Amino acid sequence: MKRYLPYVLVVTVALVTFGSGFALYRAKIAAAPPGAKSGPASGAHIRGPKTAVVTIEEFGDFQCPPCAGMAALLKKEEEEYGGKLRVIFHHFPLPIHVHARAAAHAAEAADLQGKFWEMHDLLYKEQGAWSKVDSVAPLLEGYAKSIGLNGERFEKDMKDPKVIERVDADQKLGSSRGVTSTPTLFINEVLLPPDQTNPAGVKKAIETALNGKPKP
Repeated sequence: MKRYLPYVLVVTVALVTFGSGFALYRAKIAAAPPGAKSGPASGAHIRGPKTAVVTIEEFGDFQCPPCAGMAALLKKEEEEYGGKLRVIFHHFPLPIHVHARAAAHAAEAADLQGKFWEMHDLLYKEQGAWSKVDSVAPLLEGYAKSIGLNGERFEKDMKDPKVIERVDADQKLGSSRGVTSTPTLFINEVLLPPDQTNPAGVKKAIETALNGKPKP
């Protein structure tokens, strides 16, 4: 139980401060005004069926505290809406977070062994630990082994040009769609305004996409 305590604390704090702390990690999205449509929803990392009525695309940074809160929130919404909801994750590591790019590479290296989402969830779960160390590699390698990855292959794949290119491609995609900060969400290809990227706003947007109007 003790080993999970840091995660519980991190997620609790992230969710409680989600609305107020979020503004510190976002800038105005100039290239894509609120309500603007993006291109067709697609991506390498998808959770949920193609037949889902609602697709949420997230551009996220593994070292961003509000993104950890968003990961917990989206997981909760997936459980609530089931097959009606599909989530797509895109990398958008921010320069201000020194380990964000390494974490993104770790998630992509895990994907090469079929465990992207397991690493995605674990990185957010343990964000409070790995984000504060000077050398992140040993912790990332430990996480890889904990989810059943081949450690030697993981270390090699972390440096694979294909892994680096995947992360760069996501970031270029985000920039082309006006993303400047994280978490940024597109719901059914429409940008969710920054001031609505919070639990209440996400819930309302999902209900609107499902029924044309939110629940009262």
